[in-house]
Amino acid sequence: MKKIAENRLPELYQALSAERKLYLPLEEGGVVGYGLYSPEKKTALTAPSTVKSPKELFFPQVEGVVNFQMQGKNIDILPIEMPKEDFVVMGVRACDVRSFDVLDRVFLSDPVDGYYAARREHGTIVSLACDQPQNSCFCEAFGIDAAAPAGDVRCFIREGVLYWQALTDKGQALTDSLFGLLEEAGPAGQEQQEAFTAETKEKLQALPYHGLDLSAFTPDRLGELFHDPKWKKLSQACLGCGSCTFVCPTCQCYDVRDFDTGHGIQRYRCWDSCMYSDFTMMAHGTPRPTQLEKFRQRFMHKLVYFPSNNEGMYSCVGCGRCVRKCPIHMHIVKVIKALGGKKDE
Repeated sequence: MKKIAENRLPELYQALSAERKLYLPLEEGGVVGYGLYSPEKKTALTAPSTVKSPKELFFPQVEGVVNFQMQGKNIDILPIEMPKEDFVVMGVRACDVRSFDVLDRVFLSDPVDGYYAARREHGTIVSLACDQPQNSCFCEAFGIDAAAPAGDVRCFIREGVLYWQALTDKGQALTDSLFGLLEEAGPAGQEQQEAFTAETKEKLQALPYHGLDLSAFTPDRLGELFHDPKWKKLSQACLGCGSCTFVCPTCQCYDVRDFDTGHGIQRYRCWDSCMYSDFTMMAHGTPRPTQLEKFRQRFMHKLVYFPSNNEGMYSCVGCGRCVRKCPIHMHIVKVIKALGGKKDE
């Protein structure tokens, strides 16, 4: 385990960004989000959460797929170059690190998404353990340890010191590139980690959603959950705005569209939402025409469909962003509590 004084973080940022791009939480206009580091920007590494997750760095909100150049009746296909720049994402919380496991199962399964795969190959994730979880957090329900996130490198900050531990070969290579800047933490590092973990777990146990029960959401109850009459009442207030999907770190739906430039076509993909009225629109219409069906689809996918096909891994990581951003406060926690009664209850 390595360490560096917290007041020397600007030196660490400079070293990390010297040979590669560095993305980390930045504050702008009172809002914290992931952005490209530069010395003049206001960093916010210890902010408890960002508005959006770092998903966009691997699966951009808008991304070119292919271009078509037309001259008369001749059409030239101009493929988009695959991403090939190395970059580091620093300050990723445990919930967001887990979200990459979910996305990997979607984009790295056959057929592999080349754009996503290239970014995963060139990206190094430096996670940061939580020391101030928010009231909207519930990652514990999904077996996520906020005090010990995964990633290529794991960090935590305590008593003015950032502790740094490489977890993968990629993380070790990044650590080796910082030779002379990071110091050995020694036995004291392990002691600090144990104390940090104990403090964080105590805070997690005091959160409003601690102990959230997911035991009712099992494959054998699919039909029962699908036809539960509670969906009608739960979905009535939903605006279909899609805010929950756009802040969600695991949502992966996208649309493919064409833009006419006047001398060619730019084909691109962009995030889509199962909450929209034209989602999966086909010639005969949409397979889920009512708001109840759209609303049910979102939460059934997170809690039943995805885990049924992925060894029990839920497609929610308990980051709490949808809890904070839903304008009518009808979020996944309310759905879990409303439908979570066991068979004999």
